This record gives sequence, C-alpha cells and structure tokens, in this order.
Amino acid sequence: MNVKKTTTLILTIICIGSITALAAGLPSMSVQVKKGEVRSTPSFLGKIVARLSYGDQVQVQGKKGAWMLVDLVDSGNGWIHASALTRKNIVLRAGQTDAQQAADSDEIALAGKGFNEQVENEFKAQNPTIDYTWIDKMENIVISRKQMLYFLQKGGLNPEGGS
Repeated sequence: MNVKKTTTLILTIICIGSITALAAGLPSMSVQVKKGEVRSTPSFLGKIVARLSYGDQVQVQGKKGAWMLVDLVDSGNGWIHASALTRKNIVLRAGQTDAQQAADSDEIALAGKGFNEQVENEFKAQNPTIDYTWIDKMENIVISRKQMLYFLQKGGLNPEGGS
C-alpha cells in the first residue's frame, strides 16, 4: 500500500472515530409528557413541526435557555421545552409485550407520572362527592396558536423566548 492510500485510510478512520465520539457525547433524552410538541423556534409561539409521544427518545443537539434543540431524524431539528424531557431512559415494556400495544397513550403517560386508572379510581372512591365534569371539559379544550397570540397580545405578555 502506498503512502497516499495509507494516509487517506488513517484520516478516514480518525474522522469516523471522531464523528462516533461526538455522537456518543450528545445526550439522549426521553419524552416524559403525553404529547411533546417540537417547535421551529425556542418559544411556545413557534410553529409546531413535530409531535413526540411519551417515551420517545431524542438526541439533544443544543440548548437555548429552557429549550432543547433535538434531532428529528427524518425532518431536521426542532425545539422542545426542557420540562418535556428527562435523562431517565423510559422503557415501555410490560412483561414480554410492548407496553404501547398493551395500553393506550393516556395510560402510559399517566403511569409514567405515577398516576394511573387504578390510582384515579381509588381517589374517586375516597372522594365520592367530587364532580369531575369540569375537569373533563377542561382536558378537552384546544387553544389555537391564533387564540394564544391574541390572549398574549391583549394581556401585554411576552413569553420567555419571545414571539
């Protein structure tokens, strides 16, 4: 093998090793909320570019304030609030079956937070006079980006990260 080929081979090996080392240094995090919204900018007002589910793994590429820049494998990068992530490795397995097949996403998210259907039923049994009608209604409210911007503007609010 001549010197040029040997040098090229050595440089290629060094580059591959460096890339692997860099990739290994990036923190892998798990989504710890039911639905994690990934945005185009580090702001709650940024356009939603992807939605992640509880337990999804992401590679963090950077950080800006309370926002993490994450790799979206198929569609580039996006920003997700740090409160939606954890360094814990969330494994969604129940026995031999994948937990996502055995339970719906609501149950998985609640179980990850330590609150599941059994705990809710026990709480309801201990507090039979509590009316959950309005809680159920509030959980189903959807606020559009336009409505949120209007609310913030009328209230003179500027959320962290700007608008």
